Amino acid sequence: MMENYQTLCSLDDKTYGNYPEERQNERNSIMTHANNVLESLQSAEDGRSVDSHMSTDIKPQIDEITSSYSEFRECFGQTYHHLDTHSGEKPFLCFQCGKYFTSSSSLHMHQRAHTREKPFTCPECGKCYSFKSALVRHQKNHTVKEKPFPCLHCGKRFIFRSELVRHQKTHTGENPFSCFECGKCFSRNITLVTHMRTHTGEKPFSCLECGKYFSIRSNLEAHKRTHTGEKRFSCSECGKCFSLKSRLFKHQRTHTGEKPFLCSECGKCFSDSSNLQTHKRTHTGEKPFPCLLCGKCFIFRSELVRHQKSHTREKPFSCSECGKWFSSSLKLETHIRTHTGEKPFSCLECGKYFSLKSRLFRHQRTHTGEKPFLCSECGKCFSDSSNLQTHKRTHTGEKLIPCLHCGKCFIFRSALARHQKTHTDEKPYSCFECGKCFSRNITLVTHMRTHTGEKPFSCLECGKCFSIRSNLETHKRTHTGEKRFSCSECGKYFIYKSHLFRHQKTHTGEKQFSCS
Repeated sequence: MMENYQTLCSLDDKTYGNYPEERQNERNSIMTHANNVLESLQSAEDGRSVDSHMSTDIKPQIDEITSSYSEFRECFGQTYHHLDTHSGEKPFLCFQCGKYFTSSSSLHMHQRAHTREKPFTCPECGKCYSFKSALVRHQKNHTVKEKPFPCLHCGKRFIFRSELVRHQKTHTGENPFSCFECGKCFSRNITLVTHMRTHTGEKPFSCLECGKYFSIRSNLEAHKRTHTGEKRFSCSECGKCFSLKSRLFKHQRTHTGEKPFLCSECGKCFSDSSNLQTHKRTHTGEKPFPCLLCGKCFIFRSELVRHQKSHTREKPFSCSECGKWFSSSLKLETHIRTHTGEKPFSCLECGKYFSLKSRLFRHQRTHTGEKPFLCSECGKCFSDSSNLQTHKRTHTGEKLIPCLHCGKCFIFRSALARHQKTHTDEKPYSCFECGKCFSRNITLVTHMRTHTGEKPFSCLECGKCFSIRSNLETHKRTHTGEKRFSCSECGKYFIYKSHLFRHQKTHTGEKQFSCS
């Protein structure tokens, strides 16, 4: 008790010498009274007499001194704190980061940077701030109609002069803040401070949910949405929502078709920088993801994950509609579209929709004429990888699948199944316009164009359109001059097979048209 009392009564002697005369007299009066009480306490011989003495006489005096001292410090508090700015004393320590402050109020405000406390709320829009000054500054956006500070370069106006000064640096190119590590310059000090963390590795912003650290507060705020599930950025085209603005921008390119990232090796363009980096491995041959079970390497981590399931036969994803199981959530998502009929991928050229992005890419080659798949044996190019694999069997002599009815052989079982319908006369696909039936759906689709007049295949040379792709391929030879059909008798070449047949009759003497 004696020690606490002495602490209560002691005033900073260094500060005391700076008090004005009237404040010194007031302080001396308090101290004289305190010393008298202190002498009374010291005259007591044991704790019991002190307690007895306290209850009858001294305790009310201590309460009076405490009240007087508190009033004195409260009255003179502003001057007391101001004097610390001259002395340089910073007695208030932040236990989070070790930083010192001249006043407890400054420490309290600083601690909000650690606690993320934002006690000041804007009544207009509900936005919260850590400091009242920041709230007052923000409220001017609601109350101030006029923006009195115009930029003389572009005419943009600002509420605050400081905002104008920052903006003007975008015109002058002024970057007065330089990094002493790498020499990079910045227009704002706060940008330099953020940049310095790339050198120091400092990550002062931590996630309270998982403990992950970030060097930039905005990255922390974006990360938090992975816990809350908040998706605040929506696509104006389709309404799909995203947790990050960068993911929204990436998604919007699926609507615009924009591909700003160019491969310097082959000129191919990509909508996303990560896709470009991955594509470059097809040129370098890099396959950084090996399978630990069989040693096979992959360009993509996702390919490795899919491959590893071939060892475990794991299929953890099931379809709630039909109960079928899949090894990846992506395969399940793709499969579900067979039930819902959803076709989220559209062609910008003709408006046709597809359930798979790969089918959209394959379809787009019908417009561009691109044939990126090259046969290493003969140099022939194909627009689709499956067509290339089929073609390669003509070189390998791979065993074909025969039809039990006529003996005709096929490379694929699916092609055999289609062929067998010609023996059974099964034609399950009918045209609702004229009632004609077909054995294959693709044949029905092609036939429907005779009713709709649709001609989706256009020639890039002259713009002529065709309803069937094979007709377009044949037409292209009129531009290239290619003559792929040769006469076995005389060696003459022709663009069209029909022209070859007509010519061959000049050798056989056959007359195609007889007089009736």
